Amino acid sequence: MTLSSALPSVEQKQAFLPFALPDIGEDEIAEVIQAMRSGWLTTGPKTRQFETEFGEFLGGGVHTIAINSATAGLHLALEAMGVGAGDEVITSTYTFTATAEVVRYLGADPVFVDIDPRTMNMSPAAVEAKITPRTKVIIPVHFAGLSCDMDALCAIARRHNLKILEDAAHALPTYYNQRLIGTLDTDATVFSFYATKTITTGEGGMIAARDAALIERCKVMRLHGISRDSFDRYRSRTPAWQYDVVAPGFKYNLTDVASSIGIPQLRKARAMRDRRAELAARYTAALQSVPIIVPPDAAQGGLHAWHLYVIRLQETARITRDGFIQRMADAGIGCSVHFIPLHLHPYWRDTYNYAADAFPAATRAYQAAISLPLYSKMTDADATRVVETVRRILDTP
Repeated sequence: MTLSSALPSVEQKQAFLPFALPDIGEDEIAEVIQAMRSGWLTTGPKTRQFETEFGEFLGGGVHTIAINSATAGLHLALEAMGVGAGDEVITSTYTFTATAEVVRYLGADPVFVDIDPRTMNMSPAAVEAKITPRTKVIIPVHFAGLSCDMDALCAIARRHNLKILEDAAHALPTYYNQRLIGTLDTDATVFSFYATKTITTGEGGMIAARDAALIERCKVMRLHGISRDSFDRYRSRTPAWQYDVVAPGFKYNLTDVASSIGIPQLRKARAMRDRRAELAARYTAALQSVPIIVPPDAAQGGLHAWHLYVIRLQETARITRDGFIQRMADAGIGCSVHFIPLHLHPYWRDTYNYAADAFPAATRAYQAAISLPLYSKMTDADATRVVETVRRILDTP
């Protein structure tokens, strides 16, 4: 064995840089300890506080309800909108399966559409082409934290008397035409607080809507279809054990322990978003000379949440997408792929007879897409390491 082969390389000596990390500090820890010491661990005062502060964060008279995942939120919102067997719900093929699977929970059919190849968001023209008498709801997915073309989608919904449920799992805080996502003229918006998102509760989500009746239906269905919150029943100083089951509901409530993480996370949301934007700008400036397509920023009047920074390899790159990800991993840097389009997955492909080339823009984007590490705890040195590694890989065969 030679001396050079016995010694680890500089890259191997460096700690692994993960694709994503939550930005958790002492404020979150203190809130969780407070909740645990209070003796109230499930849905209670902390969750109500989180819901209230989230509504205040959005502003504009929006009602909110916390749930244990964005998947649960999409399911509850669609149920409250009356979606059922025989209905169709239009959404992007370029999303995580949760966006479509909740439609199947209700016996309805998701109808996929292709994306705009520049933004990777759903194409409004493709949406209008797929509307039938069975169509009931459109679910725009704000991919990576960049808003869809909501003026066009809202106009389509008005023309065809359809509802819009925004999948804003990536989009906090995202602005469209100077309005915060969650406050637009749509029927409901669902946010995600999964561990990799722009704010986190570990697992969790929030439904926002102007329609108080829709939120009230979600509130009932969130916890077994019971007409009264357990918090109200168990905190009452007078006998309050009686309740009515008014529907076959679900078990989708968010705990106070999780909400305790969310309260300080929400207060830091704008600062954490700004840090993500700084890192994204650093990437964009430094990667202009390599054979990739960098993600677009928001248009004038908008604001990108930068949940993801998704590059796409150009055809002139001398490496495959999978080879690039492996080389990054070899250098101690985690990357991911967002997303494998739904029509390429066995269940959706076989259930709805989708051909591999059914949505060519989405398929092309997927074949070239790589999500680089991006999170608010990243240091400037971390970002420099990512940039230098990307450039080194793409500058060599």
